[in-house]
Amino acid sequence: MKKQVVDLSNKNISEIDIPESIFGIKVFPDLIHQYIRYQNAKSRQGSHKTKTRSEIKGKAKKPFAQKGTGNARQGSSKPPHYRGGATSMGPQNRDHSFSLNKKEKTLALKCALSNKSKNEEIIFLDSLEIADHKTKKLFNNLKKFNFNSALFIHSEKSNNENFKKASSNIPKLAMLSEKGLNVRDLMTFDKIFIEKTAVEHITKRLT
Repeated sequence: MKKQVVDLSNKNISEIDIPESIFGIKVFPDLIHQYIRYQNAKSRQGSHKTKTRSEIKGKAKKPFAQKGTGNARQGSSKPPHYRGGATSMGPQNRDHSFSLNKKEKTLALKCALSNKSKNEEIIFLDSLEIADHKTKKLFNNLKKFNFNSALFIHSEKSNNENFKKASSNIPKLAMLSEKGLNVRDLMTFDKIFIEKTAVEHITKRLT
């Protein structure tokens, strides 16, 4: 598949040959959904915790005599119906994550990239290098691409310090290394900008 490579001013620079086995496969929405569920579950902290009767500070002896007081019989001051008592069937520390095999993860990433490519929502950039870190200049250039939100995927070896500084004040814009490529971010942002050098690493990772 041939795609146009542009610069940050949206001017055509060259062409790039991208693999159809990654950017042009049949899309499985249920697999994309499953991967996003997997990511969300994995990021949950799971630290919600309530105390059981064994963890409550207090006496385990009978608070008063079984008979003669007119009150309902009690065996301890730790039950849930007592003030300061335990919580009945409350949440405990747990791991919310579940497993997803390697083939499913790889296919889900390919589906997300193919979906974006078919909708013309992927733009291939020649480079993220800019002369200075002025936000206004970069913002005016990016307006030519007409997007609501954007994710810039860059190669780890690229020199993009000025771009990072200039883009840090632009809302709904994020940067991500090609090593951190994931389905949730791909589906969250309106447009995906991929640096030309990052395409090689993505191809190696997914083939």
